[in-house]
Amino acid sequence: MSESSGFVELYKMRMREFLREPAVLFWVFGFPILLAVGLGAAFREKPVESTAVAILDVAGSDELAAELSAAEGFRVQELAEDDAARALRMGRVALVVRPGAELEYRFDATNPEGVLARARVDDALQRAAGRADPRAHRETLVTEPGSRYVDFLIPGLLGMNILSGAMYGVGFALVEMRSRRLLKRLAATPMKRSHFLGATIAARMSVVFVEVGLMLGFGWLAFGMVFHGSVLTALLLCLLGAASFSGLGLLVATRTKKVEVVSGLINLVSLPMFVVSGVFFSSERFPEVIQPLVGALPLTALIDALRAVLLEGADLASQLPRVLILLAWGGISFVLALRLFRWS
Repeated sequence: MSESSGFVELYKMRMREFLREPAVLFWVFGFPILLAVGLGAAFREKPVESTAVAILDVAGSDELAAELSAAEGFRVQELAEDDAARALRMGRVALVVRPGAELEYRFDATNPEGVLARARVDDALQRAAGRADPRAHRETLVTEPGSRYVDFLIPGLLGMNILSGAMYGVGFALVEMRSRRLLKRLAATPMKRSHFLGATIAARMSVVFVEVGLMLGFGWLAFGMVFHGSVLTALLLCLLGAASFSGLGLLVATRTKKVEVVSGLINLVSLPMFVVSGVFFSSERFPEVIQPLVGALPLTALIDALRAVLLEGADLASQLPRVLILLAWGGISFVLALRLFRWS
């Protein structure tokens, strides 16, 4: 059997093992979609919510209620003192207003909804009383595809999924095979060891085609996501990311014998990157002193490159520094893993 056919057979073996695990298929393909659905629904486009306000039923309450009702975004009710206090305490209203020469606002300062209600109600009543703003202004709501939170989120979830899938698909799988003594048996066969490790990484990279198609396809169909750059360029970046993260997965599995230990190591590597690499919010929020470190992380490089391509229309050449970061992490990890890898 030729060397190339040996590599192909090892590749087929790894793919069959992957496809026979329903739980793995769910976590690789299903969970990211469910996460995108949940977060997309939480930050979906929706009308401005009305604020529930109670006005104490005393002299001048009818006039105040009429003025506030004329403004947009308020649900106004006139209540007696005790009923208003109970409604505020139970969260049925965010603010209680007592009419008079001096308006009295009652709200919970620790409740953001109450603080916002106080500002909005006061603004509406002051305008109704004739206040004019010294500067003219207007509001423009950003709702077009490409500028929403869900558009920002999809590339982050894609990068996160590629990282976790590669780390578990390579690192966890190898340690499990070592714990069952399968690696030792395979090492005794005529196969080339580099072929086995290469086939393991190649099998993981093959899954990226499905991951990218599912995630971007879902973003397009469910949220009307618009791609300003080349999807093929994004796919190439994801393949580079999968290779880089697979190298990390191979490195954490070089000498570990227990699946519990490798699970901890994978979490130790991946969780900090989930937090600082900009999956759910921009990595630029972190202090400037650690920005060079954050920018040098492979997940940061992948997510930033994907957002630049998909949301800004950047080409591959403009992302060369981030591509080099991915290649460096993957190449160094793979070389170290080959030197340190234990088959028993």
